[in-house]
Amino acid sequence: MVRQDRSDRRSGGHKRGKGRDDHHYHHGGQKTSKTTKPPVNENSPVIAVFRTFQTELDSVHDKYERLVKLSRDVTIDSKRVIFLLHRISNDEKKQSVLEEADSKIANVKQRLCQITQELQGEDPYRYLRAISPGVQEFIEALLFYHYIKNNKLLGHKELEQQLSFVVTNESEGSKVNQARDAGMKQQKGSDVKKPEEDTSEETATETKTEAENESSTEPKSCVTGGGDEAPPETLKIDMHIPPNEYMLGMADFTGELMRMCINSVGSGDRETPFQLVSFMREIYDGFQLLGNTPNREVVRKLYTMRQSLKKVENTCYTLHVRGSEIPEHMLLDAIASVEKGERGFAGDDGGEE
Repeated sequence: MVRQDRSDRRSGGHKRGKGRDDHHYHHGGQKTSKTTKPPVNENSPVIAVFRTFQTELDSVHDKYERLVKLSRDVTIDSKRVIFLLHRISNDEKKQSVLEEADSKIANVKQRLCQITQELQGEDPYRYLRAISPGVQEFIEALLFYHYIKNNKLLGHKELEQQLSFVVTNESEGSKVNQARDAGMKQQKGSDVKKPEEDTSEETATETKTEAENESSTEPKSCVTGGGDEAPPETLKIDMHIPPNEYMLGMADFTGELMRMCINSVGSGDRETPFQLVSFMREIYDGFQLLGNTPNREVVRKLYTMRQSLKKVENTCYTLHVRGSEIPEHMLLDAIASVEKGERGFAGDDGGEE
């Protein structure tokens, strides 16, 4: 009897399973049925408002991408200037290298002029993340160039004076873009009856405006150092450099001073390291006056600056204490051995703690 009840239960369960499968199939058929969406009313004021939001966001994203590309070019050209300045090994080669670096810096300023044109009429901090890497790299290169040429630090106001440009009124990017955006909005508001044709026209107009923007911001239209007065057919524009960006570029500049110190030792110059160590200490002491800064990037670069200063101090220590007993061609090896010994000693202390 027990076996028969179990068989009945199994058979009943099997039948119930069939019923569930049929119900699931029927329920699944209802789920897979396609529902037709109502057409979008292009004449609705709500849709029109969101169309304007779309155009504004597209223009912001396009400008952001253009600034990122210009910032990459500025970073690449600035690195080339730094690499060129490190080739100076004696006074005879210094003048020719500085002249070549001056021409390269002028080319970088032309790209910064394009960035300044793009930022006309905009909040300078709105697109700061797009241009920050290029601006910091340019500040590092310009400070390094100015120190080698004049043996002093270029100030923040002096830096901004070198980023004053004179362009023609027709090539000012902000006014042209605003007029074109207004014209595009009027066209979109009037041609709402043909959405398919509007999309093609919009893409065509966007490609035209991008091409015109690129042509309007050519480097040939920019002239640096326009002075206080400009001709009536031209317009003077200034690039704003935030103090935080200047400080970060200065922190990177100390790393180039450390490399310059090591290169001078390799070329047999024993006076330059002692000049550099005093100059780097002044910069480091100035950063110490800031106290605890909440900016994570400043803290990270301050730690790197401390390491660079320590390498220069070790170099000066080796030259002063053991410089007379070590040949010039073995000084770099002696400096490297001192650094390795300090690293091992620091590692032992860390392990004991």
